[in-house]
Amino acid sequence: MTKTDKSGNQDAAAFVSGPSDTDAWAAARKLIDAPNGALNIAYEAVDRHVLGGYGATTAIRFLGKDGSRQEFTYLELSETSAKFANILLAHGLEAGDAVFSLLGRCPEVYVAALGTLKAGLVFTPLFAAFGPEPIRTRMEIGDAKVLITTAQLYHRKIAKWRSEFPTLKLVLITGEAAPEGCLALDQQMATASPDFDTVKTRPEDPALVHFTSGTTGKPKGVVHVHNAVVYHTFSGRHALDLTPGVIYWCTADPGWVTGTSYGIIAPLANRATMIVDEAEFDLDRWYGIVAREQVEVWYSAPTAIRMMMRAGAEAAKRYDFSSLRFLASVGEPLNPEAVIWSEQVFGQPFHDNWWQTETGGIMIANCPRTMVKPGSMGKPMPGIEAGIVEHHGARIRELGTGEIGELALRPGWPSMMRGYLHEQARYDKCFKDGWYLSGDLATRDKDGYFWFVGRADDLIKTSGHLVGPFEVESALIEHDAVAEAGVIGLPDETAGEIIKAYVTLNPEFEPSEDLERYIRGHARKRLGPAVAPREVIFRNTLPKTRSGKIMRRLLKARELGLPEGDISTLETDET
Repeated sequence: MTKTDKSGNQDAAAFVSGPSDTDAWAAARKLIDAPNGALNIAYEAVDRHVLGGYGATTAIRFLGKDGSRQEFTYLELSETSAKFANILLAHGLEAGDAVFSLLGRCPEVYVAALGTLKAGLVFTPLFAAFGPEPIRTRMEIGDAKVLITTAQLYHRKIAKWRSEFPTLKLVLITGEAAPEGCLALDQQMATASPDFDTVKTRPEDPALVHFTSGTTGKPKGVVHVHNAVVYHTFSGRHALDLTPGVIYWCTADPGWVTGTSYGIIAPLANRATMIVDEAEFDLDRWYGIVAREQVEVWYSAPTAIRMMMRAGAEAAKRYDFSSLRFLASVGEPLNPEAVIWSEQVFGQPFHDNWWQTETGGIMIANCPRTMVKPGSMGKPMPGIEAGIVEHHGARIRELGTGEIGELALRPGWPSMMRGYLHEQARYDKCFKDGWYLSGDLATRDKDGYFWFVGRADDLIKTSGHLVGPFEVESALIEHDAVAEAGVIGLPDETAGEIIKAYVTLNPEFEPSEDLERYIRGHARKRLGPAVAPREVIFRNTLPKTRSGKIMRRLLKARELGLPEGDISTLETDET
């Protein structure tokens, strides 16, 4: 008999198939404690280290926009998160209730995440840049009981509809003062006890909900459980080289799944020292942080890497990067040119990896001390069985070397999503014939490396050729003038579809008819006339999500006058 949790999803044990205790997971569980069968992410991330005698080790080093620095030891992080947990329970919150954060990269979001998990509640981070409607939609889907935010964000984005949201029991405002109907977090923390017995949650108890946008309709609330910490710890160690004491900088915002899985949980569970920078991307600031803070492991996004490339190798020469021992990238596929460039500038390549909000952790990676094939996402992690498949009705057929198909995984890894909030049918569609279907197209070479081709709905069929946009975009970026590229297919009576490209230029280049012709010529030379774009459009920026993914579907929708779908995660884009 299946159980239903408070979020409306069936108990995960009822619908997770595949191996549940492979040799890899047995090894992974040795990295955590899980006393008496209980498993709580916050205990594994902070309390375990304090009990082990590492309370004085620096857990997080915050760098403020104004140049300020603030450090939390593991003991201080344990105590402040305990205070937050006590605040929640003092206001009548119960196990499974949803706590939402609407904050930037500030200390409070990390304390709130850990305190919420300690209390046995479910944590959901939101991007501070969301507008009022995306925030409200996600809070309604997630049945939010608590919100922690700033006074400014509350007045701009929450206050107008707060009275229409009766289930919201508590709004905590960072700082010493709060608007009417809210509580000041500093005042609450000042009187809260630093002692708290972390709730003995079970491995399959809900812990995190991350929202991800679909091509149409409302965003999906992806449910993850406390058991995910087993994989976060293991993959952080294996894929990112996170070892105790390492100085680690994940540049992802905590509103994005990477900023939680590998910006909070994995580094803390591995007893790393995390760097958190409050400011947005600034080339000199970032290079200065790496050099000054002696960053050893750096995890960033292709968008940021391409911006570094755009500034040129000269901009990096006055900085000392000798502390770096491992570089990794996530968010969208990393073009081969970026891998080669980073090796020239930093002395080592950025290592690409692949995963999704739904997988909860890194599935395929270029791991430390393995050969990198520029442009490849790498090989499956230990314990992860990946394949390239095609559909035949209800059946799945696995494809061979070099064939393009859908990237699929055998279910059963600890961080796998356990549901979409209130959308069981949508969740079930992700699984077929013993596989989780990612929706991404890829191919596998003879050495077992996987290569991204594109989203299934981004694939272009032109003149009998099946073309992945990533291949075309990579060829365009090879041109000296091109900083970024987005490629789509448009209907054509003769060819089926024709390829159209949108590009942004490096600073020293100006749009012109001649340059457009040169770029197209370069693409024809690299790809052949059948695959090269017929037209190149210059843009100031390309539409991207806040995690850095180019929204090709949005380019296509705007070109064809189609519905744009959910664009709540879109960065402000200019044409």
